[in-house]
Amino acid sequence: MKAWEKNIRKVVPYTPGEQPKERDVIKLNTNENPYPPSPKVLKAKLELERLRLYPDDKAKILVDALADYHNINADQLFVGVGSDDVLAMSFMTFFNSEKPIFFPDITYSFYDVWADLFKIPYRTKTLNDRFEIVAKDYYEANGGIIFPNPNAPTGLAVDLSFIKDILEHNQDVVVIVDEAYIDFGGMSALSLIHQYENLLIVRTYSKSRSLAGLRIGYAMGNSDLIKVLNDVKYSFNSYTLNYPSIVLAAESIKDDAYFKKTVEKVIHTREWFEKELTRLGFTYPKSSANFVFASHKTVPARKIFEAAKKEKIFVRFFDKPRIDNYLRISIGTDEDMKKLTEFLEKMVMM
Repeated sequence: MKAWEKNIRKVVPYTPGEQPKERDVIKLNTNENPYPPSPKVLKAKLELERLRLYPDDKAKILVDALADYHNINADQLFVGVGSDDVLAMSFMTFFNSEKPIFFPDITYSFYDVWADLFKIPYRTKTLNDRFEIVAKDYYEANGGIIFPNPNAPTGLAVDLSFIKDILEHNQDVVVIVDEAYIDFGGMSALSLIHQYENLLIVRTYSKSRSLAGLRIGYAMGNSDLIKVLNDVKYSFNSYTLNYPSIVLAAESIKDDAYFKKTVEKVIHTREWFEKELTRLGFTYPKSSANFVFASHKTVPARKIFEAAKKEKIFVRFFDKPRIDNYLRISIGTDEDMKKLTEFLEKMVMM
């Protein structure tokens, strides 16, 4: 080891889904929305000469638009560069106890990366045999709790009574509910932020709002939580969102009709695809997200994953204990899913 290497922080990084360079692929591996952004976004006028200036550090037009949409105060809302940025800031801000934070053993695989990066002790809590989060596992002393609802990669959602149970047993720490997929099923915990001052809700534009390329995320919670999040932001990077992102994200939130229409299309396609998976001998937890987590009774997931890639169909395979015979399949257009179904039919009949 070179002398300077001993002072380098080394972590095992998060592995994102593959981004194929070819255009003629069926891309069902990163949970993007298959439909374009709102026409209001595509038609928005940008004053590109303003790019010479720093953007609004408070992202006021976006914060105000989101606050109005969710019927909360502007001081209850924080915005960042995708929900990953918001979550990373939240880890830095709220998880500073010597006690370990808790999150599920099968969940968004960035959580343990951030914990390692920021030297936060953590313990994972094992999902039960049905891939469900078990509330009583989160009753013991901890330094904070985070879990997605619906969970990823399983797609399973919990109800508000479950979240209330977690909050009632953890009133001395911050509880983060990562609602990246909530628009596709389940019930948001947003209504609880007025009742529980230690609850933080995190959302993203990357899934239901068709703007993964714009990188917009936000958090909602008690104004005291939001204030300290902003304090960390201004100690780290004052200008987190660029000017085009602020303007286009504000336009997107104004087009609720288009948003609801595309979400409904994804849900309809998901329900059709689940029936097709059942017909082909697959099993899966009932999804409340824009993906399905499926396993076949005889054909290994890795074999399907590799064969699909050769056909330019990209799905997600996790080579991890308990889930290495499952595929996470994002919901694409009806045409995408019909082509995938035709491919799967050939695979299982071989």
